[in-house]
Amino acid sequence: MQTLSMCLITAMVLAAVATAEEPGRSDLPSDSEIRNILSQRVDEFHQSVGIVVGMIGASGRKVVSYGALDKGDPRPLNGDTVFEIGSVTKVFTSLLLADLVEHGEVALTDPVSKYLPAGVKVPQRNGRQITLQDLATHTSGLPRLPSNLKPKDATNPYADYTVAQMYEFLSSYELTRDVGSQYEYSNLGGGLLGHALALRAGKDYESLVRSRITGPLGMKDTGIALSPGMKARLAAGHDDKMNPAANWDIPTLAGAGALRSTANDLLALAAANLGYTKTPLAPAMSAMLNVRRPTGNPGVEIALGWHIIAAKDEDGMIVWHNGGTGGYRSFIGYEPKRRVGVVVLANAETTAGVDDIGVHLLRPKAPLLTSAVFQPPKERKEISVDPKLFDKYAGRYELAPNFILTITREGDHLFAQATGQPKFEIFAETEKDYFLKVVDAQITFEVDATGVAGRLILHQMGRDMPAKRIE
Repeated sequence: MQTLSMCLITAMVLAAVATAEEPGRSDLPSDSEIRNILSQRVDEFHQSVGIVVGMIGASGRKVVSYGALDKGDPRPLNGDTVFEIGSVTKVFTSLLLADLVEHGEVALTDPVSKYLPAGVKVPQRNGRQITLQDLATHTSGLPRLPSNLKPKDATNPYADYTVAQMYEFLSSYELTRDVGSQYEYSNLGGGLLGHALALRAGKDYESLVRSRITGPLGMKDTGIALSPGMKARLAAGHDDKMNPAANWDIPTLAGAGALRSTANDLLALAAANLGYTKTPLAPAMSAMLNVRRPTGNPGVEIALGWHIIAAKDEDGMIVWHNGGTGGYRSFIGYEPKRRVGVVVLANAETTAGVDDIGVHLLRPKAPLLTSAVFQPPKERKEISVDPKLFDKYAGRYELAPNFILTITREGDHLFAQATGQPKFEIFAETEKDYFLKVVDAQITFEVDATGVAGRLILHQMGRDMPAKRIE
């Protein structure tokens, strides 16, 4: 349940490969090529303690790993090592939805309120109710997280959030925009979808996943509760400084990010989506890609659960999802045209994650992140400036077609919000230079003789991305 899923970093990395040309290679990269990438990420860039990559193509499957289950643990990682997969869980939740639709048990257009207790008031706007499809495509209008999620333990932030609290939030929340009008990634929405489907099926979320997905696909090491065997093979989680991190428990919002899995199990999911294994889930898997909505990130759409990187032709798309908890990062993706799939699992939660590795292995001309991205961020000192300056900076700036960075003033504070993403405060380093505290990113405003900004430059991941003011 990546803390900043689809944030500026992820969006810009993935957008950069949306028009990458087909590499013209027919099969999988070599083990040594993959291992070199992983060793650099672990030993040189210090972005994980261990990483496992699984790939599948016409020539079969392979698993390549590097690093360790934990510092000082001599056991090697392999395809059966267990990781928290975070928001990759949302793919399972949306597959449940598609399968229930396929069997006539629910409809995409059903309001989610239909499957909740009668006393729960789900917000609506202008007569439009939130549907199951709206939740699966992150267009419900619900926020990323409920405002009453206030964990007692910050290292396990979802553990004490109850169903009663979720119902209380839903019954009191007022939507700020029309349902279905805009993409905004929502862990609340993903969790609510899983909860509603479990109520419809009359069983808990994990049992529903087991009966409809992991059981039929033979994914014996995918679940929420750790069996003794899974626990023995669990990679220890680490934070971005490679310190030990606690495992997460996500009881109420399980459908958003509670699953644990392995590279071998996730390759089984990829194999089924690519048609290498026959499964009754095939119609539901195909139907997941039939629903498409824009995300506001250039070249990236949202289907049911899956994100899609467009290409020059429809067959060249990449279908993917990423995830992250307090100690792990994950990526799963596949390219239907070449019938190649990839899984990347790491036992550290870092801002950059492993998305670039996954995309690069699917499409080798897509660049890997460089060393500049992994350098410790420069320490920045906030200064006080006259808030009247903010009026000359407020506006909408186009980073790419349909990808807008909106700058707004609220009292004495200045905020930046990218299309389809949360709003974050930015802080002055000089009168023209500002920085974000949630990610290592900075904004420079270029002004005219009157001090009005006509352009800004977003500095992130070693890149300087200019954006012209359009309003």
